[in-house]
Amino acid sequence: MTLKVYNVMTRQKQEFKSLTPGVVKMYACGITVSADAHIGHAYQSVAFDVITRYLRYRGYDVRYVRNYTDVDDKIIANANAVGVDPIEFAEKNIVKTDAEMAALGNENPTIMARATHCIDDIIAFVQKLIDSGHAYASEFGDVYFKLDSFPQYGKLSHIQTNKNETGVRKSVEPGKLNDGDFALWKSAKPGEVSWPSPWGAGRPGWHIECSAMNMKYLGEQIDIHGGGRDLVFPHHENEIAQTEALTGKTFAQYWVHCGLVKVNGQKMSKSLGNGILLQDVLAKYDADVIRFALLRNTYSTDIDITDNFFPDAVRHIYKMYSVIRDVNARTFDNVNSDKTAEMIGKIVSEFETSMDDNFNTSGVTASLFSWFNFITAELAKKNTEYDLRAIVAKIVELMSVLNVLQFDPSDYIASAQNKILAANGVSESEIESAIASRASAKANKDWVTADAIRNEMATRGIVFRDGPNGTTWDVVL
Repeated sequence: MTLKVYNVMTRQKQEFKSLTPGVVKMYACGITVSADAHIGHAYQSVAFDVITRYLRYRGYDVRYVRNYTDVDDKIIANANAVGVDPIEFAEKNIVKTDAEMAALGNENPTIMARATHCIDDIIAFVQKLIDSGHAYASEFGDVYFKLDSFPQYGKLSHIQTNKNETGVRKSVEPGKLNDGDFALWKSAKPGEVSWPSPWGAGRPGWHIECSAMNMKYLGEQIDIHGGGRDLVFPHHENEIAQTEALTGKTFAQYWVHCGLVKVNGQKMSKSLGNGILLQDVLAKYDADVIRFALLRNTYSTDIDITDNFFPDAVRHIYKMYSVIRDVNARTFDNVNSDKTAEMIGKIVSEFETSMDDNFNTSGVTASLFSWFNFITAELAKKNTEYDLRAIVAKIVELMSVLNVLQFDPSDYIASAQNKILAANGVSESEIESAIASRASAKANKDWVTADAIRNEMATRGIVFRDGPNGTTWDVVL
C-alpha cells in the first residue's frame, strides 16, 4: 500500500516520499500563548500527534518540531493588562498548555521550539535576507521583506497581490517601500520587551520566527509543514517567500492543514463568545473521549461541536471498553486459527487503507464500529470459532496510533461509573440494596414494587440487567 497525503500546494493527494528515505522532517505551527488553549488548538495538536504516530507505525524516523510563539503584540498587551512581564506571562501559559496537551494524550514533539530561544538565529536569518536584496531596514529600525523580490508569492494560497504598489499611498506604513511588504523585525516601542539587533532594539515579526526555527532544527528543506487552515495566508505564504528567497530551494514538500472548529454551526471566535477552552473540556471528559470525538473527523475537515459531540463519544468509548473487558474475562476454546488470522488481517488492512488515504481517521473510527459489532455478535454466541482475545489485542495495538482504548478496561469502566454515581448522588451500596429489595419483591411476585425499584434507579442513571446468574447493574450514559 502507498501512503498518500493531500498537499495544499498542489490541491491534490500525492504519494508520500520523504526527502531522505526512512526519515521524515515535520514542522507544525503551534500556539501563540497569549491566552488559554482552546479546543481548536486541541484539534490541531491531536491531528499532528496522530500523523506522527502513523508515520512511525509505517517505519519512519520522525523528527517533529512544534513551536510556541512566546512574544507578540497580543502577549505584550495581555501581559501589560495584568501587570506581568510578557516573558513571564508567556512562560506561565506554556507550562499550563504543556500540561493540558499531556492530559490530552499527546506525545511530546521531538523539539518544542520557542521564538525567544532563537533570537540570534532570527537576526542572522533577517540579515541574510537583507544582504541578498530580499529585505530592507527602514529608518525607524524595522525590517521588511521585499515582496516584489519573490515573484512566486501566492503559490500556496492562490491569492493574488499587487506587488508594485509603492509607498506614496497614505495607507502604507511609515518606512515601507511597498504596501505588501511584511515585517521581519519590529522596532521596540517605549517600555516594550526587546532584544538588541543591527537595526536597533526590537523583536521578531511573526512569520520569520517559524522560518528561522525550521532552519535551525530541520535544515533548509522539510518534508511536511503543517498548521491550521487559517494559517495558509498570510503566515505560510510569507514563510515560503522568506525561506525560498534565501535558499532557492523548495521549502516544504507537502503542506498539510487542519480544518477549523465551529460550535453549533458557527465559527468559534472570541467576538461571538462561543470559545471552548481546553481546560474546561478536560475537566469534564477524559482523553479517550476527546480524542475519539475529534478523530471521527479527518484532520483536514472542519468540525462542528454540537451538544452531542462529546456525549456521543462518551457512550461509544464506554461501550468499546465494556466489550474489551468482557472478551478478556472469557476463554475461547476450539477456535479456528485460520479464521482468526483472516479476521485480524482484514482489520489491519482496513486500518492501513484508511490511514494511507491522507491519514483518514474518520474511516478508521467507522471501521472500529463494525469491528466491535462483529465481536459483540460473536460474544453472544454460545461458541465462537474466533479467538476474540487475539482480535481485540490487535485492535488495541492499532488504536495506539490514535492513542485511544489504551487504558485497562476494568479501571476505565470503574472510573466512568464512579463519575456517573457521583453526579447522580448514588452509591454502590444503595445499588446493591436496591437489587436485593427488587429480588425480594420479585420472589413475592410483587411486580409493581420490583418495577418501581428498577424505574427509580433508572432515573438516577442506573440500569439493571437480569441474567442467569442474577442481576447486574451498569450506568446510563
